[in-house]
Amino acid sequence: MAAKSPLDILKLLPGTNCGDCGERTCLAFATAVVRKNRLAGDCPHLEAGVVARLESQVTTQSTMEEKQQERLEGLRRKLEKVDLATRAEILGGRLNPVSGELTLNCLGKEFSVDAGGRIQSQCHTHAWFSIPFLSYIIFGQGLTPAGDWMTFRNLRNGTDWDAFFDEQCTYKLKRLVDVHDELFGNLISAFGASRAEKHLDADITVVLHPFPKVPMMVCYWRPEEDLDSELRVFFDRTADENLTTEAVFGLGTGIVRMLEKISERHV
Repeated sequence: MAAKSPLDILKLLPGTNCGDCGERTCLAFATAVVRKNRLAGDCPHLEAGVVARLESQVTTQSTMEEKQQERLEGLRRKLEKVDLATRAEILGGRLNPVSGELTLNCLGKEFSVDAGGRIQSQCHTHAWFSIPFLSYIIFGQGLTPAGDWMTFRNLRNGTDWDAFFDEQCTYKLKRLVDVHDELFGNLISAFGASRAEKHLDADITVVLHPFPKVPMMVCYWRPEEDLDSELRVFFDRTADENLTTEAVFGLGTGIVRMLEKISERHV
């Protein structure tokens, strides 16, 4: 069976996070291998036979993007059977009576979708956003956020994705904030985030609204003396009912990728 994801490769690694490969964790190394940034043989603890098998099996990033496109097309087909007028009322959006498009406010921007799953916005729309967006419309139960925050791990099926979520979302976002002090200000000014009351005594707490009924909270603790900085990402406990857990994962990691690109442009 081909190694299609970092989690497939992670199962073959020692899992000691020894750092002998040059990466901080085994998961970071597995991700780099899938993205063709590292070779499986860069792990000194893998047997030669395993290395040879991985080198021949690793799926390229382009194939991952193709699978994303397949997933997107599948959601579009499902959307054709959805009554957008009913969904608009449930999900906190509005329906254009002329065009029949459903419009939602996402991260401070308006996004519209027609019955064929075609998304329109002033922003450039990537697959990482389109997939959670359509998932929210198709599967979301429209529950009002409870104001009860929990980590990704505590969402339904979150433990299956937790390590990968930390690697691709939490740790990457922490590194961004450590380097770019203005990042929280950008979230507030450009993406409709708002400062919130300190959660767990964090130095900075902001709440984003990727979708009307799926808020996301980021807490950051500045470094102190011998203590490193810390960052945690929280979702409302209704997140996995208003969005699938897989889509929550895609949303969180996608927002970080977006912020990484914005930060690169300002270096």
